[in-house]
Amino acid sequence: MFKRELFYTILPQLQHKNLLILFLILTPVINSNAQNIPVHFNHEAIYDFIDELANDKIIEINTIAKPYSRTFISEQLILAEKKQEHLSKRQIKELEYYLKVYALHKKLDYNPYSESAKINIFNDTSHFNTGIHPLGLFYKDSLFTFSLKPIWGIRYYSNQNDQVRHTWGGAEAYGTISKNWAVYVNLRDNYQTQILSQPTYFTQQEGGNYKVNEGGRKGGDYSEMRGGITYAWNWGSIGLVKDHIQWGNNYNGASIFSGRTPSFGMIKLHLSPVKWLDFNYFHGWLVSEVIDSSRSYYTSNGDWRGVYRDKYIAANIYTFKPFKNFYFSLGNSIVYSDVNPQIVYLIPFLFYKSADHTINHGVDNQNSQMFGDFSFRMIKYLHLYGSIFIDDFSVTRINNDERQNFIGNKLGGKLSNWPVKNTYLTFEYTKTNPIVYKHRVPATSFESNQYNLSHYLRDNSIEYYFNIGYKPIRGLKFELAYLMAEHGNEYQYTDGNEAELLPFMQNTTWKNESFSISASYEFISEGYLFLKYTLSNIRAFDVDGNTAQYYLDLYSPPVFQGKNETFTLGFNIGF
Repeated sequence: MFKRELFYTILPQLQHKNLLILFLILTPVINSNAQNIPVHFNHEAIYDFIDELANDKIIEINTIAKPYSRTFISEQLILAEKKQEHLSKRQIKELEYYLKVYALHKKLDYNPYSESAKINIFNDTSHFNTGIHPLGLFYKDSLFTFSLKPIWGIRYYSNQNDQVRHTWGGAEAYGTISKNWAVYVNLRDNYQTQILSQPTYFTQQEGGNYKVNEGGRKGGDYSEMRGGITYAWNWGSIGLVKDHIQWGNNYNGASIFSGRTPSFGMIKLHLSPVKWLDFNYFHGWLVSEVIDSSRSYYTSNGDWRGVYRDKYIAANIYTFKPFKNFYFSLGNSIVYSDVNPQIVYLIPFLFYKSADHTINHGVDNQNSQMFGDFSFRMIKYLHLYGSIFIDDFSVTRINNDERQNFIGNKLGGKLSNWPVKNTYLTFEYTKTNPIVYKHRVPATSFESNQYNLSHYLRDNSIEYYFNIGYKPIRGLKFELAYLMAEHGNEYQYTDGNEAELLPFMQNTTWKNESFSISASYEFISEGYLFLKYTLSNIRAFDVDGNTAQYYLDLYSPPVFQGKNETFTLGFNIGF
């Protein structure tokens, strides 16, 4: 009896230690020069430029998974530098600008920023640097690289309904050790005078775990801490990180993993052993926010100690390149709960639904998904792409008009620098059937902190997005955009046999039609000024016994409800 109790006491500890052992086992001992420090996908300008270079066939990249690493971006810029004769004057200026920003990741034993620093307080060394472009403190020698940069910003919204202010501040730092190891941290404290991103809101703003009316002031505060330790080699990387992740080609909201949930901890693996194959995997520790009554208790002081049910996700995606500038991807994921991390789901390459049938034979299965994606850039200047998310699928439903498969689709295209240089045009269509992303068991829903992991409109919705942009000079962008988004009946998922009969968009509960004009300018590295005017009509309807106001409050923050002319302005340094 004593031995059995001891076994169950130490087993959970051994399982957590095994995760570290697994990380060390998977870490190859390869003498190469690579580090993996992610560049957050909110830094739209560098992602847009890399995407533009790919559309112009200056470089060739797989865009299924973000964020990209700083080393990867640096390598693409160096490749583009070798083809400057094919770039426009504006593109050459952009390239020179970003080559300087990412120069710290070149194979040098000194700090390249010291060569042209204007406010460097370390004049007597070639390793330390302080500067404006980029802004921060930097160090580099043959073994160690370090960067410390500030983060600060303000965004101000004003319309007929209200005036809302969003401010944030913090810092980011990263370091590389030797040729393979990297560590990074990023901390941002946010304050909004009106909460703009609740889990139920149809918005692409980053989600947050808000403290409401903290200190008696209106609105909400939330803190976002990201970071990790990674090991990289020439054809792959592995890391223990807490971060955002985005899967699926898109320009207005990914349909596989959107990246807008609060960041969560994960083991990440990326492999690219040959030119025609790319592989991404992660195992994540999600936050269920479902109380486990068997583990919750009152303390001796009478305080309630609530404990959430454990919740995890494993996901992989294989990307194949049969032809130059054409990629297609296939992957799957599983959300599982109420058990310790399963070794089966720590195996990166499996089809998890099949494994789940073995593990949970005779009981309720966990929540599994499949997805696919394609990216086509074989025609110069044109990017065609699409994604499919499969929550539940049956061949027998295909030709049955009354039965729905639980799938979501996205199709889109972007035309860059043709027929007019420095312009682009984007169109995107997204349709998601009822019940997609939902699950009957709250602890295995496709969510973390109650935020949907995938498309921001969730299930039973449709969206059309169109924009046209112009970049006259380096760092300056003008854009016109139109959005039409609709959400249908808010169905409850109670039984799979009945759920497949629920009609798509039988009634519209919420609708957003918006037209916007915007301008942004990158005045220093990762420092932006931006201005936007939006003419919008966000309305709702009396449906299923609920009032229009009920749906407006459920899906939209008060400041954006109804007909509005909204001015947005602000600036930021860092992401």
